[in-house]
Amino acid sequence: MMPRLSPHMTVMHAAANKAAKRLLRDFMEVENLQVSVKGPGDFVSQADLRAEQSLREDLEKARPGYAFLMEESGASGSDKWAWRWVVDPLDGTTNFLHGIPHWAISIALEKRLPDGGSEIHAAVVYCPVNGEMFWAEKGIGAYLNDKRLRVSARRDLKDALFATGIPFAVSASRSRLSFARTLGTLMPQVAGIRRFGSAALDLAWVAAGRYDGYWETGIYPWDIAAGMLIVREAGGYATDAEGKDEIANTVVAANPHLHPKLLEVVQDGLAAAKA
Repeated sequence: MMPRLSPHMTVMHAAANKAAKRLLRDFMEVENLQVSVKGPGDFVSQADLRAEQSLREDLEKARPGYAFLMEESGASGSDKWAWRWVVDPLDGTTNFLHGIPHWAISIALEKRLPDGGSEIHAAVVYCPVNGEMFWAEKGIGAYLNDKRLRVSARRDLKDALFATGIPFAVSASRSRLSFARTLGTLMPQVAGIRRFGSAALDLAWVAAGRYDGYWETGIYPWDIAAGMLIVREAGGYATDAEGKDEIANTVVAANPHLHPKLLEVVQDGLAAAKA
């Protein structure tokens, strides 16, 4: 049975649903969007900006004083924040702009800890095209709409389906080298590797058992903050390249059986790129 939504989660669901309505309208008219280019393969559209503004207004109205870390507008609010929203208003922008129905809204709520560190307290990854709302709260579990999620139980690499993000034109050469090494090692050993173009959904799909694992380098906090909590609350591991429960520029997520194996291959790839 799905637990009753907490006040924080109620706010997050409502904000995501409101922003999604406009995004869906824009997606149906994607050819009319005015698009400016941030770099090869990295676009920002009016849809991103409108969605971010909608999310900011709703989250700020519901929780005045919370800080923000957002993809388009960056960090804002007090440096001494106790709570912070980490938001990607449109994860999978390139898919969106090409009419590919695989993109999501990602919202994470970060809490400052007494020791000065922080943790993700609540998370939403919403795919409006198919009405899938992935969400989790720390200690409560992970859910897809009203269904409890669990990561897959596969133990062997030969049976595993992994997801990843492929470095593109603006990526550092080291990132491309480490990816090539990791991919080359994994391909002969696994059932398949997919690149669908949304880090937030890749992580949510690991939580749902659709993928057995996911890795990516050159990633940003707003891409993965929500998804990492959803994976953990579904019984999986989501770590940085050192195996720590940190949000960094590399993420490795998988079920408990496959995470150590995937992490070892990713670490080897990163080491080879430094040599």
